[in-house]
Amino acid sequence: MKVIDHIKNAKDKTLFSLEVLPPLKGENIRTLFDHMDPLMEFKPPFVDVTYHREEFVYKKRENGLLEKKSTRKRPGTVALCAAIQNHYKVDTVPHIICGGFTKDETENALIDLHFLGIENALVLQGDGIKNEGRFVADPDGHRYASELLQQVVNLNQGKYLDEDLLNSTPTNFCIGVAGYPEKHFAAPNLKTDLKYLKNKVDLGAEFIVTQMFFDNSKYFEFVKQCREIGITVPIIPGIKPITTKAQTSILPTIFYIDLPEELSDAVDKCKDNAAVKQVGIEWTVKQSKELMKAGVPSLHFYSMGKSDPIYKIAKELF
Repeated sequence: MKVIDHIKNAKDKTLFSLEVLPPLKGENIRTLFDHMDPLMEFKPPFVDVTYHREEFVYKKRENGLLEKKSTRKRPGTVALCAAIQNHYKVDTVPHIICGGFTKDETENALIDLHFLGIENALVLQGDGIKNEGRFVADPDGHRYASELLQQVVNLNQGKYLDEDLLNSTPTNFCIGVAGYPEKHFAAPNLKTDLKYLKNKVDLGAEFIVTQMFFDNSKYFEFVKQCREIGITVPIIPGIKPITTKAQTSILPTIFYIDLPEELSDAVDKCKDNAAVKQVGIEWTVKQSKELMKAGVPSLHFYSMGKSDPIYKIAKELF
């Protein structure tokens, strides 16, 4: 079932959903299922599965020179989506990204997903290669998420890359995109960022999932500004509980977000990470209750492979 249909069928009730990472190369899928099993108690109607581009490592050769090699640390997104749907009977939302993929590779992945009966896709630019100053597209890939989104829209209309394919079967993806309450780091300002987001919705995006945030006022203002410029699709808030002291500096650096002073001060007072985790749980419960009261379509938890804090939060909410 499509994400927008799950939201419609909920009849204004806030859903519980989550994002998971594929296991690291060499790990068993049971690693992920052990993480997900407790969270199935809260009946998530859909689960996002991230996609990961290649990374480059340097290996020393016998002659002393360094050899640059490409590796993908978390492969298996397509297969994992099928496995989750089969194992849990829960719909999945694979991430489809620009970085590291050609248009042909993207089309083939979308065809695989379509054959597997997967009806949703979250379209993203994706991360650049580590240690590179800016995002660089594959020579035959997409530079922007809007371009990638257009490819998915074309497939939904039966338009494949090979124009000689006549009477092609259309796919049927419900397309989601990312939203940034504190603006995308590459955008000069929030107004410009919202203009790009509106363009994606006009192209065919049917729902928005936000970057994590810790101050609900930023989400509410973001939704308000979206509505003012004519964005009417569901806007799902992304939630991430703080679990370690290090995250108070890591998360703002990686995701370009702010932490409220009240939260960072509370974490600073903690003697260990067990205390930090409790602070994070209490903050997220409070944050989630306010969002639920406002009638958000779903609370979408970024699990990062840790189910225990999310389980405790969900137990308080659902």
